[in-house]
Amino acid sequence: MLLKIDMHVHTRYSEDCLMSLEEVVKEVEEKRLDGVAITDHNTIQGALKLKQMASFEVIVGEEIKTKEGEIVGYFLREKIPPDLAPEETIKRIRSQNGLVCIPHPFDRLRRSRLSFQAIERIKSEVDIIEVFNARNVFSKDNEKAIDFANKNGFAKIAGSDAHTKYEIGNGYIEIENFSKKDGFIRNVKKCYYFGIKSPIYVHINTKWIKIFGKNN
Repeated sequence: MLLKIDMHVHTRYSEDCLMSLEEVVKEVEEKRLDGVAITDHNTIQGALKLKQMASFEVIVGEEIKTKEGEIVGYFLREKIPPDLAPEETIKRIRSQNGLVCIPHPFDRLRRSRLSFQAIERIKSEVDIIEVFNARNVFSKDNEKAIDFANKNGFAKIAGSDAHTKYEIGNGYIEIENFSKKDGFIRNVKKCYYFGIKSPIYVHINTKWIKIFGKNN
């Protein structure tokens, strides 16, 4: 049995997202996904809460701001603090028996992406490359990620990077059913990935929240 899982979804627990956990549940069920990875910025609080309330698969992740850009940890149990060196961030992911993923590695417009220098230094410690991010404006940037993953033998995933409910499912993998982290990393190496680009205007919503905040 193949499961459809969007590997990059945010909730209101990210500083640049207003989407409630209830909205995530509704969209996942309506779009007939089998699960999501919740990758809020610098927190796992929303992911842990969603895991308790959802009837589908929820992978607890965190999009962690390091000193040189973002790294995603999957299958986490505890929050990893931001602003550490990439090497230290990876060490803390590993201490939880988590998986290390580089999101949107070649998005030319995203200042938060991990630096090329850091990627070269840590690539021997990486498990997964996000080869399709629905928020990448330029298709070539996703293609570069595919080439990089293929050349280095990384597992490949796709995610919507959803910050609004309409984006959920715009990127996802189809993976054989798995049990916990070990089953996931074994099966993700042979998964399929799919995606459609989100419209450019979704970035406006995120930018507005960043500038004006959630309470204005």
